[in-house]
Amino acid sequence: MIVLHATFPVEPDRREEALDLVETLVEQSNEEEGMLEYRAAIDVEDENTIRFFEQYDDEEALAAHNQTDHFQAFEERLSELLAGEPEVVKFEVSDTTDVDL
Repeated sequence: MIVLHATFPVEPDRREEALDLVETLVEQSNEEEGMLEYRAAIDVEDENTIRFFEQYDDEEALAAHNQTDHFQAFEERLSELLAGEPEVVKFEVSDTTDVDL
């Protein structure tokens, strides 16, 4: 399994526009073959930071996601929405375990 955690700081005056794009991206991404989970959330400490949590079956599913029309449309608009550099961390996970908190 491939897991990505991505952080995107967005311009405060473009926040609503960014959230509209993110909503569409999340909805359509969750319908993809090989997508286990695709979520976005607003950071509780900075409402202008959007965090993505993505889980893919494998590298092929991640590569296919990056080629979809909805991801390409999001990526094309991203530079005009950002207030700083995005950060993306990728993990390759061989085993998962549910943890009770």
